[in-house]
Amino acid sequence: QVRLVQSGGGSVQAGGSLHLSCAASGFTVSNFCMAWFRQDPGNEREEVAIINSDGSTLYADSVKERFTISRANAENILYLHMNNLKPEDTAMYYCAATPFQHGGRFLNAPAFTYWGQGTQVTVSS
Repeated sequence: QVRLVQSGGGSVQAGGSLHLSCAASGFTVSNFCMAWFRQDPGNEREEVAIINSDGSTLYADSVKERFTISRANAENILYLHMNNLKPEDTAMYYCAATPFQHGGRFLNAPAFTYWGQGTQVTVSS
């Protein structure tokens, strides 16, 4: 059975750091393209970071130099390390997996087959 189980997140003041985890079962994360999305009420789901099976990454301009997407292949876990958080980073964050590889640009949400349950990140000013 395929599952993506998220952990981490929470509340932090602006300038702080949080780390999200996404533990996969039923498939191997290193064989898939993995991504982190976020969504706050009233807005569309936004892709913030993506990592191909070859390790190549892309970041949204809004999170570049602050967020890092990575994998622990042996543990089959995807991570999102978030530093220098801003109030506008407040959202529900989701991990996702797709068998397609990014070709230098973000993939749309419908391309992703598996999704985590979501975890809330709240940044106060």
